[in-house]
Amino acid sequence: MSQRFRKLFYHLFPSPFAIAVLLTVLVYGLALIFTQRPENAVSSYPIKLLEYWQTGFWELLAFTMQMALILILGHALALTPLFNRLINLLTRYCHTTATAAMIVGLITILLSFFNWGLCLVFGAIFARKVAERSQELGQPLNYPLIGAAGYAGMMCWHGGLSGSAPLTVSGKSHFLVNQIGVIGIEETLLSTMNISTSLCLIVLIPGFLYLLGRLSPHRTFNKLKSQSKKSQKLTTEAVGAEKLDHARFPAIGLGLLICFIAIRQAWNTPSGSGLGFIDLNYINFLLFGLGLMMHGSFSNFLTAIQKAIGGASGILIQFPLYAGIMGIMKYSGLGAEISYAFVAISNQTTLPIFTFISAGIVNVFVPSGGGQWAVQGPIVTEAAEALGVSIPKIIMALSYGDQLTNMLQPFWALPLLGITQLKAKDILPYSVLVMMLGMLIFISNLLIF
Repeated sequence: MSQRFRKLFYHLFPSPFAIAVLLTVLVYGLALIFTQRPENAVSSYPIKLLEYWQTGFWELLAFTMQMALILILGHALALTPLFNRLINLLTRYCHTTATAAMIVGLITILLSFFNWGLCLVFGAIFARKVAERSQELGQPLNYPLIGAAGYAGMMCWHGGLSGSAPLTVSGKSHFLVNQIGVIGIEETLLSTMNISTSLCLIVLIPGFLYLLGRLSPHRTFNKLKSQSKKSQKLTTEAVGAEKLDHARFPAIGLGLLICFIAIRQAWNTPSGSGLGFIDLNYINFLLFGLGLMMHGSFSNFLTAIQKAIGGASGILIQFPLYAGIMGIMKYSGLGAEISYAFVAISNQTTLPIFTFISAGIVNVFVPSGGGQWAVQGPIVTEAAEALGVSIPKIIMALSYGDQLTNMLQPFWALPLLGITQLKAKDILPYSVLVMMLGMLIFISNLLIF
């Protein structure tokens, strides 16, 4: 990527907070123009839309807390000596920007097929550790590209074991069971189409990142400080009850207990359920236990939490804005209107492609896989039945579109930005290029299969 193009692209994007505000205004205007006004609220419809926004504003509070915790606890875990040793084994092979981008992208994508939450946190931490090592050795590095590589897994996760829509329809009591029945993962996640798509992503995206690394100028972030030595014991002598905070047994004991409960839950999960038990709560619970155990004392753990907590500020203040956008999309029917518009111009061949495109558009405003399936699922499955298109294929087409525009939407990048100390406009020039390659991969497989 040329320096001139990067600088031009860099100045096209405001801060993530400003983007959220602009998207709110845009969605409000679109809903005002294209959605149907209730008969008893024609004159007051602009106020009604504001009420939808206010209602939605508070609907992601639990999710906001989950995402803040996954960032804070994951970052705190990265400050433990053991984690540093493990990740240093990987960073030793990241000698140049090209190899670092390829390795970070490959590992992040592979992890995304296991779980999207772990992928998001690990990709951010791995990218930061690569940059820290580069600075310690005095080697030039294109850090924004490495950050984008650490985010690449968020364009692939829906085809893995934590994909929202495929796992939802595999349950016996999902909300569309009377319409489409139960669809097992052997028809969606384990289908020939999805396996082919996943292999293409695993091979082509890291290769593309390697090429970008070869073509991109190096940029060293001197303000980035290494955190590998920050998890240290306090030198002041503990007195009386303070000794509990510095003792090893209480922290390690509680950490082991939490990990035991998490392992027991995994062991007792029915074999037919796969890895569906791994959700955000499970990941946070496990990270909490591992953090306590590996830091070795309450004092060290809390010190690490204090160092990590600043990165969660973007999540806490911006997620409610996106929740408000989702409120307008859901309660005004704007999300459904977008789906209906694409369904109206579709035929048997083009329906999967238009479903994919519409999902990508809706995801910019409703960045939630589960929430998007609830909005678009009934519409696209009804159209698929009417046109004789495979329901599992439509489910995966919607899933692919939902994850594609994560590369453009800074909502999911907030945890990564908090850990890496990068800005959204730093990684967007590269993540958008990754998105364009991903679009070719997804559309090609939808047409072939």
